[in-house]
Amino acid sequence: MSNFVKEKVRNNVLWLTLCRTDKKNALTQDMYTALSAALQAAERDGKIAAVVLTGDGDSFTAGNDLHDFLAIEDLDDSAPPFEFLYTLSRLSVPLVAGVNGLAIGIGTTILLHCDLVYAADDAVFALPFINLGLVPEAASSLLLPQACGHLRASELLLLGDNFNAQTALEYRLVNKVVPRAELQDTLEQVADALAAKPHGGLRAAKKLIKQPAEPVADRIEREAKIFAKALSSEAARQAIAERLNRKK
Repeated sequence: MSNFVKEKVRNNVLWLTLCRTDKKNALTQDMYTALSAALQAAERDGKIAAVVLTGDGDSFTAGNDLHDFLAIEDLDDSAPPFEFLYTLSRLSVPLVAGVNGLAIGIGTTILLHCDLVYAADDAVFALPFINLGLVPEAASSLLLPQACGHLRASELLLLGDNFNAQTALEYRLVNKVVPRAELQDTLEQVADALAAKPHGGLRAAKKLIKQPAEPVADRIEREAKIFAKALSSEAARQAIAERLNRKK
């Protein structure tokens, strides 16, 4: 585990905190490797209800550490940053992000892979790839237009300007904006709410939500098969019994 990625499990929720505060939590290859390993372990552990990702200090992450990135001799899709992105794309565990301060480059595109995102009111976002002569990454060229529409995605990706938390909310990149002092409490409340749900149901629901578009009848069939299997599970039977008992 990288010294710059701290992990803690509380109430069956894995908390991952980026802790390279002197560099605004800019990501290195080692940090990407540590994040991938932590997420893959959470995916294998059926007791984990959710993962919360946030940053220490005054930043979520300032993006890639460019010096470290340029040091990669053979950059291909097996490199640590891309392995991390593949891990994100396959994750069935719900992923929650708490954006405090700077969220630059991957700090913004990673949010497109999260299931719930909460931002401090002074958070600053940017997708500056065009300014560096680069192209969008993390499937943002696909996911961003899906989230906010072609025109707004083009505005963010082709101009590369900074934008604030209110714009991120309007563009559907975050669920809620809260005062910075309330961000941690908000994340803890959401984490506890997820931890109280049947964990298998959370993962199955996330997989359905992230399925590619398909005809309505096909989605009904897909859901029906998963629903029938879930209904026979011990977790579902217990949850239903508890609900019925509360109504008596």
